[in-house]
Amino acid sequence: MIIRPATGADRAAVLEIIGPVLRAGETYAIDTDLTDAQMLDYWFLPAHEVFVAEEEGRILGTYYLQANQRGGGAHVANCGYMVSPLAQGKGIAGRMCEHSQVIAKERGFRAMQFNHVVSKNTRAVALWQKLGFEIVGTLPLAFRHPVYGYVDSYVMFKALV
Repeated sequence: MIIRPATGADRAAVLEIIGPVLRAGETYAIDTDLTDAQMLDYWFLPAHEVFVAEEEGRILGTYYLQANQRGGGAHVANCGYMVSPLAQGKGIAGRMCEHSQVIAKERGFRAMQFNHVVSKNTRAVALWQKLGFEIVGTLPLAFRHPVYGYVDSYVMFKALV
């Protein structure tokens, strides 16, 4: 598997991954009724550096890297990750997270922060913790989950230096 910068030619494959996740509304704090174009606009925001995980010509996952804040907070990175349902459980999210940390360091970031990790996304929480991220804050009932109702979200953080 290789992880590389996304190109315009990857947009359809990226949409196949992000579309179902965003429409499900279980992990990202974003409207679930976005059009395909709006979802792609979100993922490929100008501030996002987008990557894809590819194996044998198939895109299996994608992530974006950006500064978490501007100004005095611009040294902390933020990322969003998604894996194709056909490729889940194969370590792709972990490889993308490790890759993103390397790229973040290359870009001069000193830390990485995830702002809104839904507590019911237990696989992601466990993976981020395994990769050295700590829960540094709990946002009580900050996410309206379509199945569980109002649930907590976590702020997760890792120093990169």
